[in-house]
Amino acid sequence: MNDLSTALLFSTLVILILLSGFFSGSETALMTLNRYRLKSHADKGHRGAKLAIKLLSRPDRLLGLILLGNNIVNIFAATIATIIALRLYGEIGLVVAPIALAFVILIFAEVTPKTLAALKPEKLAFPSAYVYTAIAIPLYPFVWLVNIFSNALLRTIGIHPDKVIRQELSADELRAVVIEAEHFMPAAHSDMLLGILDLERVSVEDIMVPRNEVTGIDLNDDWNDIFHQITHSQRTRVPVFHDSIDNTVGVLHLRQVLNLFARDELNLKSLKGLIVSAYFIPAGTPLTRQLLNFKDNRQRSGLVVDEYGSIQGLVTLEDILEEIVGQFTTDSPTRNLGIHQQDNSTYLIDGNTHIRDINRTLGWSLPSDGPKTLNGLILEHMEIIPQAGTSLMVGNYTIEILRSTNNAVQTAKLTDTVATKIEKNKNE
Repeated sequence: MNDLSTALLFSTLVILILLSGFFSGSETALMTLNRYRLKSHADKGHRGAKLAIKLLSRPDRLLGLILLGNNIVNIFAATIATIIALRLYGEIGLVVAPIALAFVILIFAEVTPKTLAALKPEKLAFPSAYVYTAIAIPLYPFVWLVNIFSNALLRTIGIHPDKVIRQELSADELRAVVIEAEHFMPAAHSDMLLGILDLERVSVEDIMVPRNEVTGIDLNDDWNDIFHQITHSQRTRVPVFHDSIDNTVGVLHLRQVLNLFARDELNLKSLKGLIVSAYFIPAGTPLTRQLLNFKDNRQRSGLVVDEYGSIQGLVTLEDILEEIVGQFTTDSPTRNLGIHQQDNSTYLIDGNTHIRDINRTLGWSLPSDGPKTLNGLILEHMEIIPQAGTSLMVGNYTIEILRSTNNAVQTAKLTDTVATKIEKNKNE
């Protein structure tokens, strides 16, 4: 060392500090890579991405390689800095050298490269993957020796580095990814992706047409009433029953009825010949499962039944698809759902409106883990059938009963109190 000039020592020290920055930065870059984006690059044939995946498959070996190189470089840098300090300042340089070197390494070999790597991981990770792949073979014996001791310590606490468990995204994490990526895709596409993710949380009861709103054909009715029901039905598939929907005998496809009508052969006997078996859906079935069931059974609608076999409502394939893509109709969605806006924060809402539809349409957060409809929510809180003029508070929402019958709330006025306060403060 004494034969080397100070200028050469300075140049060597700078190179060592740059190498230290490379090791530190590349470590951060490789460890912060987005695994799914990395796989996408590798699938497209990116050589650096493929090498990075191979290195990250054994993080213990990769970290051992990086830290081995980084520590060797830092030790040499400390030695050279000490020699330079002794030449320039004498014995006092032994005090100056560690302080100065620590500051230089902290700024130029730790904070700056790691910050840069965290912000632009792929820019450094892919090139460094080539470097580490090249030096891994000659340095493998040293890395292997280091890993023997470090892995032994990890095994004492029940961790096995050679058994890397692939981390999968949960539904909530995937939902967060979609929300964060909203500015990369059209809003409609983002909403559809979120709708698909929400299907697992939603059951058929949440979207079904409730029993009291299911219209069908009662075979015990007069023929004129049956004919009127056929010609005025809003659905192509309607349940057919005797007296009560609980006595359902099957389902009638009204498109097939048109053929009989065209041939002037439509009567009660020919109508019964078109009835097919009804398709029943157990209550509590998640929409993801039911969507597959519709596909497997080649069905487009079904009657929801509880554990006692009583019919609770009707679900169609269209209802499930609307959970993903939104309402098919071009009419105002709030009008179709029985939601009528009065001002910016007040709405008149029908009692049979689903709470999920209210929350989704208005962006509210009414509790939806209990009763499915607004009427059910009010009855759960009041524990009686409230009269018109009764008010209650549910979360941040005031509910005033406008119209009720002996057994249900027909219409209520709901106000978002938070939105009302914000609007009032703006006006002031």
